[in-house]
Order: sequence, then C-alpha cells, then structure tokens
Amino acid sequence: MPSLFRRKSADLVSDATATVTSESEQSAASKPKAYTPSKKELGVATPKRTSAQRRHDTAAAPANRREAYKQMRERQKVERAEASAGMRAGDERYLLARDRGPERALVRNIVDSKRTAGTWFFAGAIVVFVGSTAAMPQQVRLGANLLWAILAIAVVVDSVLISRKVKSLVSTRFPDSTQRMGSLYLYGIMRGLTFRRMRVPKPQVELGAKI
Repeated sequence: MPSLFRRKSADLVSDATATVTSESEQSAASKPKAYTPSKKELGVATPKRTSAQRRHDTAAAPANRREAYKQMRERQKVERAEASAGMRAGDERYLLARDRGPERALVRNIVDSKRTAGTWFFAGAIVVFVGSTAAMPQQVRLGANLLWAILAIAVVVDSVLISRKVKSLVSTRFPDSTQRMGSLYLYGIMRGLTFRRMRVPKPQVELGAKI
C-alpha cells in the first residue's frame, strides 16, 4: 500500500474536495424538506418599522374591553394629529382629494404669492352689514353701499387675474394635464377668498414670491 507522503498533490486535492462535498450533502440531508431559508441567509434586508408601528407593538395588551377601547381612542387621537399636521404642511398622503396633484399645488402657490382682494371681502361685508342698518345715518348707509360695490368689483377683477395666471402657468408647466381648467379656476378663487392664516394647506411661499 503506497504511503501518504508518496501520493501526488492532485490526489490530496481530490480527497479534500470529496470530503467537503460529502459534508455539504450530509448538512442538506439533515434539514427537513420544508426548510425555508431565513432572510439573513438570503441576504434580504428587513424594513424598518415606523414610529406608529413601534408604538403599536410596544403597547401593553389590554386587560379588558374598557382598556382596549381606551387604547384605541389614544391611537385614533395620535393618528388624527398626524393627519392634521400633514394636511397643513401639504403632505400628499394626508391631503383631501380636492387638494391633491401638482396642478393644484401650483394654483395654491399662485394665490399665496399675492395679496388678494378676497381676503378683505368678508371683513368688508361685516362693516357693510352694520352700516346698512336703518339705525345708521343716511351718509353711513350710502358709504356702506359704496364700500360693498367697491369690494364686489375688486373681487371680480382679482378673480379674473387669478384665473388668467392659472391658465397660463398650468398650460405651460403641465401641457398634458387632465385637470379641468374651470375646476382649477374655482379652486384658486375660493382660496383667494380665504384669509391667508386660515388657508389649508398653509401657504408654502412668501408674499411677492416669483412663481
């Protein structure tokens, strides 16, 4: 029988390869047929959980129905707060259907970048309502009616200017838009009638900004 030291190096390599292959086959045979490799073995990264998911996972299990209802109310309160903050910030995930889309974001910026006559319309309407009462002197009533006419004309002119600018910019930047122009005009006009601090989503541009 030839000695181990007299064998060729190629035979030694062949023996080592056969040994490794045999061990791999035994390891595979030891695993059940329904074995599913883990994500670590497959090299798949586990996605990170959101803060809401972590709060939900770490919440203690309710001891009774009353506790479960309390936890549900707390979760709903947090979700409503997040949705309200996201809506004010203009986050598309939380916006109403009427506010979604790049065209409507552009319309909001057009209106928010200028001073609109509509913001003074309701304040002027209150003055007109008080000044038009029969208890007021005739000059006051005439002044109130004149103020009402001026406000109405200013709102009409401002609405026309907003609509023209909306049409120009939307047609230029979104030539393939499927939004109806009439709907965008009305959206801009109604936003222009709202006080700046009360607009939702809140203005993202400063007054006088170039759009």
